[in-house]
Amino acid sequence: MKNLNSGFFFLASILFLSSCSKSPQAIEYGKDACHYCQMTIVDKIHGAELITDKGKIYKFDASECLIRHKNDLENLEGYQFLSNYFESPGEFVNLEEAKFLISENFPSPMGAFLTAFKTEASAGKLLDEKGGKLYTWKELNEEFK
Repeated sequence: MKNLNSGFFFLASILFLSSCSKSPQAIEYGKDACHYCQMTIVDKIHGAELITDKGKIYKFDASECLIRHKNDLENLEGYQFLSNYFESPGEFVNLEEAKFLISENFPSPMGAFLTAFKTEASAGKLLDEKGGKLYTWKELNEEFK
C-alpha cells in the first residue's frame, strides 16, 4: 500500500508540474485558432503566443492580435510575449528582444504589415528590400495604443 501511495503522489506531482509549465507550446498550423480574432493560424512567420504567469497559453495568428489582446489586460506581471519570426519560421522569439518591420510591401495575416525578426540585421535587409519602418517592442506598443 505504501508503494501505491508514493507512486500516486509521484504521478500527481509530475502532472501538476507539467500543467504549470511556462514554456511555449508549438502552434498547430492549420488547426489552432487565434484567441483574439478566431481565424485559423496558418502563417509560420507571423504566429504568436502569450504565456501567463500561471502558464496558460494563448495563441494568435499575428503579433498584432497578441498586442490588441494585451492592451485589454490589466496585469501583465510575469507574462511572456512570443512570436514566430522571419529568419526561422515556426520558432519563437521573445518580443521584448525582437525587432519589428512594418512594411506595406510585406503583408501579415491581419493587415498591419507587421513582421518580427530575431536580429536587427535581418530586419534591416528586408527594410532595404521592401521599405517601411523598424520598431522595438516598446515603440510597437506605442504604435498600437
